[in-house]
Amino acid sequence: MPSSWQDLTKPEYEGKLVMPNPASSGTGYLHVASILQMMGEEEGWAYLDALDKNMDQYIKSGSKPCNAASAGENTIGISFALRAIKNIDEGYPITMVIPSEGAGHELEANALMKTSQNKEDARKFLDWTVSKNAEAEYNKWKSIVTMQGRDMPEKFTSAGLPDDISTVLFEVDYGWAAENRDRIIAEWQKRYEN
Repeated sequence: MPSSWQDLTKPEYEGKLVMPNPASSGTGYLHVASILQMMGEEEGWAYLDALDKNMDQYIKSGSKPCNAASAGENTIGISFALRAIKNIDEGYPITMVIPSEGAGHELEANALMKTSQNKEDARKFLDWTVSKNAEAEYNKWKSIVTMQGRDMPEKFTSAGLPDDISTVLFEVDYGWAAENRDRIIAEWQKRYEN
C-alpha cells in the first residue's frame, strides 16, 4: 500500500490511479496547486509528469476517484478525505491514506457581501455558522480544523484521520493558488490532456 505521494509514481501502480481533472474540479486543482507549492514548481511538475505515467484517467468530479476505488473500478483514487470517510462509514472496503509528505486541503468561507439585500438575515446566518450547533452539523459531513479544542467525530478518526488533522496538512497558500490558476491549468492541459 502506498504511504506517500512519491510511492504513487512506482511502476507497480501503472494504470491504477485516478484523480480529478484540475481543469474541471476544484478538488483536482487544489491537489495540483498543493503539490506545486509543497515541492516547488520545477520539482512539482516533474513529479506530476511521473504521476501521469501511472494515471488510468482524470475524472471531472472531485469525489468520483474515491468512489471508483470504492467500487473496485480503480485501485487508487486521489481525493480529499471527506469522500473516503463517507465511503468507509458506509462500509466500503477501502483504506484512506494521508501522504506522509502532507496533504492539501480546501478552504470554505462565508462572508457578508456589501451588496446583500438581506443584511440582517445574512448576519444571523453568519453568526450561526460559527456556533457550536453549526459545528455539530458540519462534523456530520466533514472535518473542520479551524475550531480548536473540539473533539473530532469518531467516524473520522476510525477512518484514519488523526485527532489533530492540522498535523498532516500542508500549508496551502490560497492567494498564490488563485493568482496562478489560469497559468497552472494551461500548463496542466498542455502536458496531460491528449
